[in-house]
Amino acid sequence: MKKIHVIHENSDWTQHLTNRLNELDLPFEEWFLDQGVVDLTEAPPEGIFYNRISASSHTRNHRYAPELTESVLSWLERHDRKVLNGTRALRLEVSKVNQYMALNAAGIKTPLTIAAVGKDQIIEAAEKLGKPSFITKHNRAGKGLGVQLFHSVEALKEYVYSDSFEEPLDGTTLIQEYIESPDSSITRCEFIGGKFIYAVRVDTSEGFELCPADACQIDDLYCPVGEKEEAPKFKVIDGFEDGILTKYEEFLRMNKIDIAGIEFIRDAEGTIYTYDVNTNTNYNKDAEEAAGKYGMLELAKYLGSELEKL
Repeated sequence: MKKIHVIHENSDWTQHLTNRLNELDLPFEEWFLDQGVVDLTEAPPEGIFYNRISASSHTRNHRYAPELTESVLSWLERHDRKVLNGTRALRLEVSKVNQYMALNAAGIKTPLTIAAVGKDQIIEAAEKLGKPSFITKHNRAGKGLGVQLFHSVEALKEYVYSDSFEEPLDGTTLIQEYIESPDSSITRCEFIGGKFIYAVRVDTSEGFELCPADACQIDDLYCPVGEKEEAPKFKVIDGFEDGILTKYEEFLRMNKIDIAGIEFIRDAEGTIYTYDVNTNTNYNKDAEEAAGKYGMLELAKYLGSELEKL
């Protein structure tokens, strides 16, 4: 029987989807890819395959989940299976450099960024950037890994040459200009089937402890699928419209990304800077209930419709 195959390495983030699949009585199977075997001599099963592997998998002791998943996705694509968020999406998920280059190729503005490997080179990159304030982040990240704000190169030197320096998984640290939002917020736009679903405003007033990419704090005290907060950080924007959405949909089409959350920040002049594409998207329960919009339900319906097309 043809099924929906959900490829992932984090059950906490996937349970909300499987609950919806059960609710709609859709046939599905989970492929938990923290480790495994890929027999390239055999043909894959029939059905559709939805990839939810995250760049932060190594923080859950699933260090090689993305590498294993790329092998699986390549195998599936070779056999012409219907793959949602396939190898191209995965490559963008695990590299912000790849993200920014793809966004720029689609005519989408990103913050000025320099990539560096090596501690001396990180300092060199910050000096070359020449901005009074800048942030560091890991190229392969998720959960806000490596995100710190600096107001001088000297402060960066103290951090980089200290024991508290976080070595990036792939060795690449990004030095990026700091874009200040007048109202301390960012906007996350959700897409399913390559089409815009809704936008959510994320309050970043508490600083860099909040990672908009995964909608989680670095220390995991807050998660979009977790408990309610007294002051909600997430709010669905009613009737959001902006010309950037057309560019985002074209970007997703160009890069064969079916499901994603794309985040941007506006500066004081209203200029939009896009800084993250998250192909392992989650949705905030409280914000959705307040707005009457349900991302996982829409996603489950979309997966069902794609299965039906087979």
